[in-house]
Amino acid sequence: MTTVSFAVGLLPCSSSYSRVQFPALNNASSLKLSSSASICAPIVHQKLCIVPSPLPVSPRPLTVVSAKGYKMKTHKASAKRFRVTGRGKIVRRGAGKQHLLYKKNTKRKLRLSKMHPVSKSDYDNVIGALPYLKVNRNAT
Repeated sequence: MTTVSFAVGLLPCSSSYSRVQFPALNNASSLKLSSSASICAPIVHQKLCIVPSPLPVSPRPLTVVSAKGYKMKTHKASAKRFRVTGRGKIVRRGAGKQHLLYKKNTKRKLRLSKMHPVSKSDYDNVIGALPYLKVNRNAT
């Protein structure tokens, strides 16, 4: 049987060594944390007692860190107002087509219905609100 040793302050009463030995475990009894780490902790049926150690050993807490980074948030109102063309340009709807349409002639309403490209000076504002938008800045 393969054993894994950990240096700790608690020792089995029958042992004179300065470590506790745990049997190696298969993956069925391990705790899955993320794609890169797992902790195996078997159930030990031995009685443990405190034995004075020649060196002062302070107990250290187990810290599991999974640093993946901060996720940027998409501004949902902006996501509904802008889209990207196949060439990578950002386009928007024309303003003025929501209400009071009875006084606007048909030609004007058709013109307002079309998608308009966003001005290059506004690209930074739109990209800041929509960080995952696939934009071609060099598209004209």
